[in-house]
Amino acid sequence: MFEVYLTVFGVSFLAATLIPMSSEVVLASLISATNQDIFILWLLATVGNTLGGMINWALGVYCLRWQDRKWFPFKANQHDRAEKWFRRYGTWTLLLAWLPIVGDPLTFAAGILRVRLYVFVVFVSAGRGARYAIVAAATQHFTW
Repeated sequence: MFEVYLTVFGVSFLAATLIPMSSEVVLASLISATNQDIFILWLLATVGNTLGGMINWALGVYCLRWQDRKWFPFKANQHDRAEKWFRRYGTWTLLLAWLPIVGDPLTFAAGILRVRLYVFVVFVSAGRGARYAIVAAATQHFTW
């Protein structure tokens, strides 16, 4: 039981960082294959993914000085695009931080622009929680 919960939390956390993973597939698989509490799986996926996004926020806050380094995770064009989007539409764009490709740069831009952490957490967790709720509901609906 503990392994299942650790798996959904860990994969969701890593998927929100720069490691390409599909946390939705893992969540759906665990819902289908186990008898674990779906609410707890959803909660752990949401918390793990939000905490992973906070890593990107922290990179934006503290590590921008290394952006010219080869190993730096965000390319200049990703950063510029996310910052323009973020400046134009504001903190509400963090509700879209779950989207592939643009989500990580948005969370990074939020750090660069010094969005307050509590505002960041509210919007990011709401968007990511909604995504996981849809995955969980769809999985339950289509599981025989």
